[in-house]
Amino acid sequence: MAELKAAAQSLDLRIQPFAVQGPEGLAETFAAIVAQGHRGLLVFPDPLTFSNERAIINFALVNKIPALYGAKEFASDGGLMSYGPSYPGMFRRAAYYVDRILRGTDPTDLPVEQPTQFELIINLKTVQMLGLTVPTTLLARADDVIE
Repeated sequence: MAELKAAAQSLDLRIQPFAVQGPEGLAETFAAIVAQGHRGLLVFPDPLTFSNERAIINFALVNKIPALYGAKEFASDGGLMSYGPSYPGMFRRAAYYVDRILRGTDPTDLPVEQPTQFELIINLKTVQMLGLTVPTTLLARADDVIE
């Protein structure tokens, strides 16, 4: 969060974190986002957001709030765009760890790793629905563009 706040400040943006406590807290959070006039949404991937994916995407679309999601499933299912680790890449790397452990390597001898592959997905249908324009340079960098 500290890095996000620093990046926002360097771009002269103001961020307002919302800590949603369970699915019942979504409606209250949605109401606060609208009432406070927020113009963008960053959704982190976690069990709560994944299990309420449709409600979050619909909220952003109905309220015409551009949203960036941390997992490609959101963009694939109608969200504006996503940028996050490649889950297939992480699963392949996990297979390597399982193989090493099954061959006798002590798990404590294996290093903790961060994801190295990230994917940018842009949903052009949603771009058009929100009346936005995406720079061609960003489209060229995208790993997948949904048309």
